[in-house]
Amino acid sequence: MSETKDQPKVEQGRDATGNDRRLNMIEAINDALDVSMEKDDNVVVFGEDVGYFGGVFRCTAGLQEKYGKSRAFDTPISECGIVAAAIGMGAYGLRPVPEIQFADYIYPGYDQIISEAARLRYRSAGEYTAPITIRSPFGGGIFGGQTHSQSPESLFTHASGIKTVIPATPYDAKGLLIAAIEDNDPVIFFEPKRIYNGPFDGFFDRPVKNWKSHPDSVVPEGYYRIPLGEARLVTEGEQLTVLTYGTMVHVAKAVLEEKGIEADILDLRTLVPLDMDAIEKSVKKTGKCLIVHEATRTSGFGAELSALVQERCFYHLEAPIQRVTGFDTPYPHSLEWAYFPGPVRIGAALDTLLKD
Repeated sequence: MSETKDQPKVEQGRDATGNDRRLNMIEAINDALDVSMEKDDNVVVFGEDVGYFGGVFRCTAGLQEKYGKSRAFDTPISECGIVAAAIGMGAYGLRPVPEIQFADYIYPGYDQIISEAARLRYRSAGEYTAPITIRSPFGGGIFGGQTHSQSPESLFTHASGIKTVIPATPYDAKGLLIAAIEDNDPVIFFEPKRIYNGPFDGFFDRPVKNWKSHPDSVVPEGYYRIPLGEARLVTEGEQLTVLTYGTMVHVAKAVLEEKGIEADILDLRTLVPLDMDAIEKSVKKTGKCLIVHEATRTSGFGAELSALVQERCFYHLEAPIQRVTGFDTPYPHSLEWAYFPGPVRIGAALDTLLKD
């Protein structure tokens, strides 16, 4: 895991004129799309309300006006059709970036993603590829209830041929999205909507924070990319390793700070490909591992992480691996903060891991 190879040519934290340029995650995603569309005429964006309106969260705002209706356009409400069109475009040389308005609505397009996009390179012996990046807001914490809060990432990590990317900061969102768009294989790019406008520490009863004072809100102008498959070391410590991604990066960090625990927090950034070297290095150093994600527990990606750590680091472990996740229920509206892996449940897992 490198601390320098994914930095832009301009100094991180400064734009070309030497001034800080701070964006929230929505603005960073929009910037990545703008940079990619300007760099490559084959990049097109589309989806429900993506064109004229600029997307329900405004991530595509201004792109139709700048690049025209043939490169930023609205579609019917048909996720199956959106994905199918993207696969055809990709096979014939375009780099489509379709948006699924909420991850909860991606299931009608799931067959197209798994049966067609993921297998196109293999079934055509490399003659065709599916260089498509499917963007979608995911996760809870916004009182969206069971149909606007799901985290289905493990459904895609299970399927061969798909890459799965989840940013946790504006800086990463831009660099990872550019890298995803340039990749020749299909990428699922899940955007944690709870942190679109600011980092969330899990303490829902505290004032809302925005990105403007956060160091990772500094997003350089122009082109840069963060290679897929490289985790980010958020904090360093000897007491344990925390493996997490998306919104949970900020929640875990806040809980550790409140409890005065010094730990390695690894923001995985991409689930497939996975930076196993960084995970092994950290767990072998600390001897203890906590896995945190918002998705349901059974068959969640944390189960795969737990198995990998057990296989690779067994003789270095000083305590059983702990998982803090969502529950095996639909995402509840009235009991959202009981379901959400917040400070109470993360704190209890930390106490168990460090009780000796």
